[in-house]
Amino acid sequence: MPTSLELQIKTLPNSPGVYQYFDKEDVIIYVGKAKNLKKRVASYFTKTHENGKTRVLVKKIVRIKHIVVNTETDALLLENNLIKKYKPRYNVLLKDDKSYPWLCIKKERFPRIFMTRRVIKDGSEYFGPYTSVRTVRVLLDLIKELYQLRTCNYDLSPQNISEGKYKVCLEYHLKNCKGPCEALETEAHYNESIKEIRNIIKGNFKESLEKFNKMMMDFAAKMEFEEAQKIKEKLDLLGNYQAKSTIINPSINNVDVFTIISDETHGYANFLKISNGSIIQSHTTEIKKKLDETDKELLELFIVEIRQRFDSQSPEIYVPFKVDIGENIKVTIPKLGDKKRIVELSERNAKYYRQEQFKQIKIVDPDRHVKRIMAQMKKDLRLKEEPRHIECFDNSNIQGTNPVAACVVFKDGKPSKKDYRHYNIKTVEGPDDFASMEEVVYRRYKRLLSEGQSLPQLIIIDGGKGQLSSALKSLDVLGLRGKIAIIGIAKRLEEIYYPDDPIPLYLDKKSETLKITQYLRNEAHRFGITFHRNKRSKSAIQSELEQIPDVGKQTITTLLRKFKSAKRVKEASLTDLKEAIGNARAVKVHQYFHKQIKNEK
Repeated sequence: MPTSLELQIKTLPNSPGVYQYFDKEDVIIYVGKAKNLKKRVASYFTKTHENGKTRVLVKKIVRIKHIVVNTETDALLLENNLIKKYKPRYNVLLKDDKSYPWLCIKKERFPRIFMTRRVIKDGSEYFGPYTSVRTVRVLLDLIKELYQLRTCNYDLSPQNISEGKYKVCLEYHLKNCKGPCEALETEAHYNESIKEIRNIIKGNFKESLEKFNKMMMDFAAKMEFEEAQKIKEKLDLLGNYQAKSTIINPSINNVDVFTIISDETHGYANFLKISNGSIIQSHTTEIKKKLDETDKELLELFIVEIRQRFDSQSPEIYVPFKVDIGENIKVTIPKLGDKKRIVELSERNAKYYRQEQFKQIKIVDPDRHVKRIMAQMKKDLRLKEEPRHIECFDNSNIQGTNPVAACVVFKDGKPSKKDYRHYNIKTVEGPDDFASMEEVVYRRYKRLLSEGQSLPQLIIIDGGKGQLSSALKSLDVLGLRGKIAIIGIAKRLEEIYYPDDPIPLYLDKKSETLKITQYLRNEAHRFGITFHRNKRSKSAIQSELEQIPDVGKQTITTLLRKFKSAKRVKEASLTDLKEAIGNARAVKVHQYFHKQIKNEK
């Protein structure tokens, strides 16, 4: 059985994030970032490290913790925060006073936009921090190309402008500024540009693209092609701008974020602590349900426990739904923007943790894994009992030829291939999927009943209401209706149909129940189509030999046993044919094929 550490490595996500290594005293000894958490962490344990310090670090690792983030940039910022907070023994501490750059939209009339390393609480807007000065400069260059903003630090109050205190400078004559200092540009027009720039910094290009596109078309309509070309160049600049790093809002300060997701037996809760727009702490845990507790009850317990454990004094918390935890804490349920994105990030961490727990359980406790899957399927598909034994049916025919059907069997959520069955359609003529389904379902369960074998808890029919109705007819005849649950799954939108219910059920596209149902359907289709192809191929071979005059089925069977294919029969010598089927029939077969060859020439 794998060790706890090996299990953790096997079940890490392939996402960007930060990992933390703990020693036997449960002290953080190293913090690192990764573009792919699983690959990066696994590399520590699979490589032979030349650096002695790294070898010692690996020996001391007892536990791994990780935090999933959106991008590599976020991982770099979070790594920096955690190193500064915990000062791990094996990390190089960043002791210089250099801070990350921000973009500032100054709070003033006709705001300036510039890069700064100092965040001053004067009402100005700050975007960042950015991990690269180059990214900020590229963004500033893009803004300068797209918009004509002032760079001077004049006090452009209405009084100063009306008194003619300032004169336009070289920037105006170079067409880099529209001259608000001489009232040549209105404040409203200038602020419209600032609004668009704010959207571009946040990664929302839609409005600016639409505006520039309309301007370009207007210029083109007026035959002003030079102006239209300038706008086109701006559109190209916007389209090519690829710096899409997540911007952390510095106004989100001293906030705790709590989220939870759950299944039938457990809840998975995540906590993120935000300071100055950055994550400085994260914790995810599994909560075992004792009774039928709601997500609200579990999250309330988790919030109280975590705030006590980490001694959190944050005056505000973000949660996905309303909770009651007293009047001293402000509870916010974000609906959009940066706050909403932080809650979604917390939820993603909880989901990843849940997936990792499932993967670990599957390895160390398969029975619990099966019980969980079965309980989930019972709930999702509204069944009376867990579907430990499931059978799925599918028809196969091409233009009505060689109609066949397949039945695949799953037990405890896994294929039971020894129980798979093929069926040749016997009572139906022509391409009639409904009648074929009725025949196959009847034959399958009449046999199981006559042999006293166990019946499935669930039957899945590949098809919509028509195929489901046909299968139900057979269950009615056998007296099994109501004793076995039966559903149909339609391919188009993966609708689940139930008997006597015209409204289909739509499962979550990411749910395990839908994935298992799709797996069954696809397996039945694969199994059926393989049998159909083999039958069609065999039929084609036999039909060619059947064209030979005065040669019966027994002779054809003998030839195929001896030569394996019609092609080899065709290429066989007269002597070989005589040995297989005797002199008279060998001459007929040999003459038939050699006459064909002559005709082809």
